[in-house]
Amino acid sequence: MIAVPTIQETISKIFMNESEVLGQYEGLENFFEVETQLIYEIHHLEKERAKKTLRILIDMISLRAGKNTIREVRNYYIILSSVMARKLYEMRVPPKKAFAFNAACVEMVDNRMNDSEFLYVADELIEFFVSIISERKQPSFGHQTVNKVVMYINDEVERDLSVEDIAKHFHISTSHLSRIFREHAGITLVEYLNVRRVEESQYYLRHSDKGISDISKQFHFCNQSYFTRIFKKYTSVTPKQFRDSEHIPYFRYTLPNAK
Repeated sequence: MIAVPTIQETISKIFMNESEVLGQYEGLENFFEVETQLIYEIHHLEKERAKKTLRILIDMISLRAGKNTIREVRNYYIILSSVMARKLYEMRVPPKKAFAFNAACVEMVDNRMNDSEFLYVADELIEFFVSIISERKQPSFGHQTVNKVVMYINDEVERDLSVEDIAKHFHISTSHLSRIFREHAGITLVEYLNVRRVEESQYYLRHSDKGISDISKQFHFCNQSYFTRIFKKYTSVTPKQFRDSEHIPYFRYTLPNAK
């Protein structure tokens, strides 16, 4: 019987051949420093800088990978997505949402990764990373309940939340919650719920095969017509127009500075 080397033996053999390993990874000496810079830029919502930094990493991978560039870059996108999922977990994102984020990134890579679009995928990943990280930035309004409500909505955006549900969760009256939220956040609580649902629905419109009516139901709009009206109110385009044109930018709402 022919002995089949174990995974550990195979990895050890490659790793212990130091000269071959060092030669194969020539030019990647600063890779992890650049990656650290990328993660810093994403965490600080420096989207355009992050896009440029990821291009530098792709160039470094391409120099080593040669004709296998698409495969190697694809693998790196998936690794980077896992790193970002771990960062989200460290920022106290619920585990199920961190896993869902990772799965969404992998699905994006699988669906869009080809010779002509791999750089476009890089930009889409950065957009997605920054949007999710921005959700986790602790708001700094002068009222702690408002801060907690914002984070709660961000975590539970796909639930069928109402003002009454949120007020009950925080053990306050609906009238008091509505008043303090508008006073500090500058918009009504109902508006913020719609804003977050529109923001989140964009991913499914652009990166899934779900029907628009199904996405409308997923985010608990009463019907597709209402979803279309609210979506257009904030993005200036219909869900179908957004889906059909990858060049339409993502809508992102920025809460005002703390009062």
